Amino acid sequence: MLQRPEKEWELTIGPDTVRLFVLKAKAISAAMNSDYDDGSEHEIEIDDRSRDSHLHDGLAEEEEQDLTERELRELINDLNVDEAAELVALVWIGRGDFEATEWPEALAEARQRSNRKTAQYLLGMPMLGDWLEEGLEAIGA
Repeated sequence: MLQRPEKEWELTIGPDTVRLFVLKAKAISAAMNSDYDDGSEHEIEIDDRSRDSHLHDGLAEEEEQDLTERELRELINDLNVDEAAELVALVWIGRGDFEATEWPEALAEARQRSNRKTAQYLLGMPMLGDWLEEGLEAIGA
């Protein structure tokens, strides 16, 4: 079994908190990739001669997505400066901007970002959940 090298640092943000963010981000992403577009009409073939049109307004999914996104935005906004910087650094490591061994550099650069716009920045990433998950894996958390 491959053992990871011991880390010289600990996360301020709990890995379980990040995993919660992963779940919420993936739920938002899944809702955006839905097969149905708001107001789209879809034909359903019943048999060779009969068809039925289904009008889907997407309101239930849109409301659920908005609620999940709002929850995630509030959770990110509630993070302290150190936690927010770590979350950004995890994303950067997850998407390959930095290696896990470059954690101090990624964290230092993330701290230079304005904390007020962290939620907006992160929620603008369509693969946020995947990158957070990969970042956690990379650092062994």
